[in-house]
Amino acid sequence: MFTVEVRDHIMIAHSFKGAVFGPAQRMHGATFVVDAAFIAESLDNNGIVIDIGRAHDALKAVLTPLNYRNLDDVPEFKGSNTTTEFLSKHIFDSLAKPARAGELGRPGRELKALRITLSESHLARAQYEALLW
Repeated sequence: MFTVEVRDHIMIAHSFKGAVFGPAQRMHGATFVVDAAFIAESLDNNGIVIDIGRAHDALKAVLTPLNYRNLDDVPEFKGSNTTTEFLSKHIFDSLAKPARAGELGRPGRELKALRITLSESHLARAQYEALLW
């Protein structure tokens, strides 16, 4: 498998519901490094998995609505704990759309999978990975 990965980051605020979260139940901030890995079984005729520039632009477009936001105020997240795992799946779902639509410089059907990694720090991260088809 071939993989091309692009990176960006977001700064957010949020709180959690549930005793398991301890002090994180209170409002707190987080800066996430976000890695998006595009996976294909083969390179295309240009020798690439996807166009890195287009992939980075797509990732930035997905992250912009979240950046510098209190996620507790985002209507689509109402009632959800916006954990690192939850956010990795949300970003996957949003980024899978342009990947499947062939907007990254390669027909979407030629991409196999997408992996999103959110790093909270150098000590902890979460991922969501799935096939695109």
